[in-house]
Amino acid sequence: MVDFFYPHELRQSEQKESPMAKDVYQKLRRHLDDLPGGYPTTESGVELRILRRLFSPEEAELAMKLTVIPEPGAVVARRAKKPLEELTPLLDEMARKGLIFRYEYKSQVMYMAAQYVIGIWEYHVNDLDPELIKDMNEYIPHLFKPEDWQKAPQLRTIPVGRSLTPEHEVLHYEAAEELVRTQKKFLVAPCICRKEQHIKGQMCGKPMEVCLVFGWGADYYQRNGLGRVITLEETLDILRRADQEGLVLQPSNTQDITNICCCCGDCCVSLRSLKLHPAPARICSTPFVVQAEADECDGCETCLERCQMEALSMEDDVVAVAAERCIGCGLCVSTCPSEALKLVRKPDYNDDVPINTMDAMQRRAQARALAKKELESKLERHQRI
Repeated sequence: MVDFFYPHELRQSEQKESPMAKDVYQKLRRHLDDLPGGYPTTESGVELRILRRLFSPEEAELAMKLTVIPEPGAVVARRAKKPLEELTPLLDEMARKGLIFRYEYKSQVMYMAAQYVIGIWEYHVNDLDPELIKDMNEYIPHLFKPEDWQKAPQLRTIPVGRSLTPEHEVLHYEAAEELVRTQKKFLVAPCICRKEQHIKGQMCGKPMEVCLVFGWGADYYQRNGLGRVITLEETLDILRRADQEGLVLQPSNTQDITNICCCCGDCCVSLRSLKLHPAPARICSTPFVVQAEADECDGCETCLERCQMEALSMEDDVVAVAAERCIGCGLCVSTCPSEALKLVRKPDYNDDVPINTMDAMQRRAQARALAKKELESKLERHQRI
């Protein structure tokens, strides 16, 4: 049974929205679009429908006072020109509803803006409903644009553990087990993509509870009842199960990760969007590609079933690799009975993974700002012709 929790939704359906309220959602859209994850406009206005569904006008106004830099409530109150004692309950309630991010640092409560994806959308894993899902499905093609992925991807693909051998020179942030062992707090949450498909009656059958969250992200998820705290060994078991189930490992595109998504090509938005691209390898951040030894292949076709990007095919009864489609997940390597497949480091891979999360967010914001300027310049030139 899905818990529907939109306390302002009934109120908005019972009265006409004022011009001021409409303007507030336009401003909030622009605010979210300026965040690293982006929130582009559409001709249909679906992005505004989503915001009206999730935010009351008062919440929308306050959300615009937050930045991606964590700040104490007193700083937000000064910016909003409101008393701290008045704003604190509203900020805490907005964090509980998954509209902003809240965490504690050295006994001080900090608040920061939440981008829509990855962020607000995922924080609503417990209160999805068919209408929100319908709007999101309409909006996905506008959110996940190949050019944005290519310039500043939020996620990257790392290989499953069994696909790596001692001969590989693997950096610590390219190996899932090493990434996990550096963490102190572990939490597992339901996959929002599979939960969405389940509500639509299109569940793929892959495990639901496999999204891993760490550190301050785990604190937020635990406080909001979005997942459950687990041990290191349980976390490693989930990674092993992801390999068995054919799930692609996608951590946040930073060295100090806050999450690892275990994705399938049937449900997960990131992989479904990548799969539609003619050359997923060009827009996916991944250091590896699969290489085939045709002489070793016994033609069992196990690898074809495991590949989420349709990068593998059979030619003259042996496996062939379309390198431009391979995202280096290693799922085909870990179950190849004849060891005809192996991962190799991409010779042209530019290893520029930022040092920390804030640097990564800044880089995405800069990349998106540059893309906006380029688009505006193209439109101006087109109008002059």
